[in-house]
Amino acid sequence: MKIWSSEHIFHHPWETVTKAAMQKYPNPMNPSVFGVDVLKRSVDTEGRLHSTRLLSTEWGLPAMAKSIIGFGTSRTCTYVQEHSVVDPKEKTLQLQSTNISFTNLVSVDEKLTYKPHPQDPQKTVLTQEALISVKGISLSSYLEGLMAKTISVNAGKGREAMEWVIRRLNTEFEELTATARSTRLVPMAAAAAADK
Repeated sequence: MKIWSSEHIFHHPWETVTKAAMQKYPNPMNPSVFGVDVLKRSVDTEGRLHSTRLLSTEWGLPAMAKSIIGFGTSRTCTYVQEHSVVDPKEKTLQLQSTNISFTNLVSVDEKLTYKPHPQDPQKTVLTQEALISVKGISLSSYLEGLMAKTISVNAGKGREAMEWVIRRLNTEFEELTATARSTRLVPMAAAAAADK
């Protein structure tokens, strides 16, 4: 088993980062995730939002891993189940995901936690951890190391994707605000002209 972990600080408030995390896919930085289906969503008695989603991904294996595992193609459709809990009182978002395809060969359990930065509420801390286990294959430790490197690269792309989503959300908000202002100004201008 291989453990990979990382910490990153977003220069955005927790509420903004949480909205972006829930709208992260699809995005141009992670084109391998091509489908997101909400399987279940509920709010518990504590006011926490629980969501279970199914992510459809195209998993690109390194050539060496493909030959060791014995896959016939370099790209394979896989499915990942993700469970998230948004706690607005405690200001935490926890995402836990695990692959549900090829579990007899590989398991990747990932946990992401988003919390406000302890010294600056305008920033958000992301802690990320993955447990990688390759089963029943020679060179499993080597493959787990390769997969950890891939996860590290994908984590960087994921952070870029979050920034992309945040920019998109900010642009949409600015456009809606401008539309609302112009919609209010047109009747006011018409009323002012009628008064003359």
